[in-house]
Amino acid sequence: MNKLVLTGLGKSFGDTPAVQDVTLSLKQGEFVSLLGPSGCGKTTTLRMIAGFMRPTAGTIAVNNVVLSSPDHSLPPEKRGMSMIFQSYAIWPNMTVGENVAFGLKLRKMPGTELTRRLDQILSVVQLSHLKDRYPAELSGGQQQRVALARAIVIEPEVLLLDEPLSNLDANLREEMRSEIRRLHNEFRITTVYVTHDQSEAMVTSDRIVVMNHGRIEQVDDPISLYNRPKSRFVAGFIGRTNFLDGTLDGGSIVFPGFTATVGLFPDAAQLPRAASFSVRPQTILLHRSAPTDTSNSWWVRGEIVERAYLGEYWDYVVRPENSDLRLRAAAPPLDIHDVGTSVWVEIDPRRIAQIPAPKDETT
Repeated sequence: MNKLVLTGLGKSFGDTPAVQDVTLSLKQGEFVSLLGPSGCGKTTTLRMIAGFMRPTAGTIAVNNVVLSSPDHSLPPEKRGMSMIFQSYAIWPNMTVGENVAFGLKLRKMPGTELTRRLDQILSVVQLSHLKDRYPAELSGGQQQRVALARAIVIEPEVLLLDEPLSNLDANLREEMRSEIRRLHNEFRITTVYVTHDQSEAMVTSDRIVVMNHGRIEQVDDPISLYNRPKSRFVAGFIGRTNFLDGTLDGGSIVFPGFTATVGLFPDAAQLPRAASFSVRPQTILLHRSAPTDTSNSWWVRGEIVERAYLGEYWDYVVRPENSDLRLRAAAPPLDIHDVGTSVWVEIDPRRIAQIPAPKDETT
């Protein structure tokens, strides 16, 4: 059963469209992230779901009941939703326990049940020992846990999170994104999570909605989104990649400065004449010697023009011979090549993704 359904959702400010024709369904207990660059419409979409903005087109429904349309919008407090903001919005004059219990008190929950529910959620978020502390005495991660506990304890129909980790340092963000997923696995609350951080979306989400210029570019699970992007924008926004643009010429694909055998590509019969590919840096292998067997991969002679050691891997930039291309390759720490040395680049066509041409450019 679909819990939350957006149908043709749109929002314009005067003549400027911020969100256009967003259609999306979330199942009960599903965790979906809205991912995209600043200004893509993800936060506007979240605010419409929360009831802070009325849409100028389309509808928002929960449990088959329409909450928002251009003619009517149920106020936020009557939607049965919880929202967590970037700033956490916890009250500095209340203890951890008082903050978390606030929503339960508003619902006039009996004292014994309130205490039971409060103790349970504080235990789950590992804050029981800080129940009587004030926010000023907590770390950023602990304050974030308070905000999560306060939102979850009332058992909302839908949980909304607006870039909740943006104020934390890198190590704490990594810890908290796993914590958010752990809490979701425990409570299975239908969740919409807004972020511009690809790693957060990949770790936390069942599905990711990639948005660009107010529209949905692709909706998919993290693995499919990364390995089978449906547009150039998605391929470039989800992780790092190299783009290879070539032209089909008989049994070969002609790229700037080199050619590759088309028959090695899994979907060779479906390739258009102008073909584009996404090649992830970690799928590129570097060799010092010329290949003895070229039957399963594309091989290109090149030169190392840049390198950076990042601890877990080397980040190399390779320029193929007779080409202005720059290919970025990620190699293991012990695979060391000096700048200026020649290498052979191996690309396995089975590990790269063809980028579909835009609909108005297909032939």
